[in-house]
Amino acid sequence: MRLLLNLDVPDLSAAVAFYQQALGFSVGRVLFDGTVVEMLGAAVPLYLLHKAAATRPCLEAGVQRDYRRHWMPLHLDLVVGDLDAALARAVAAGARQEGDIHEYDWGRLVTLSDPFGHGLCLVQWLEEGYDLVTTHMGEIDAQN
Repeated sequence: MRLLLNLDVPDLSAAVAFYQQALGFSVGRVLFDGTVVEMLGAAVPLYLLHKAAATRPCLEAGVQRDYRRHWMPLHLDLVVGDLDAALARAVAAGARQEGDIHEYDWGRLVTLSDPFGHGLCLVQWLEEGYDLVTTHMGEIDAQN
């Protein structure tokens, strides 16, 4: 199985520029008559899909696309080697920082939103990263 990430954006060229400048992605392929751009540079490809605001994501949906800042249960966490440099680059490219940098035993994290209202986090591992806080499934079952 392969995982692909699709992200709806109202302005495809602005989104391509943001994800290149802010996060270092590069353009892979341009697909579907120029309405989709494949962005490479992460463990999985990110596909930017041009979708106009106020359109429905599917015929059955009772909601419309809205690119104001919004919450969604799925967001991008981007692991970077230098959080401070990545944050400065993202903000300079148009991201909005949404809080202070938080420090944990496993790493550092800051939350942002891209210019299209999508939430994202920049994460910098410290030492063992998430291996420091790993719990085995048997331990979780015993707690429940």
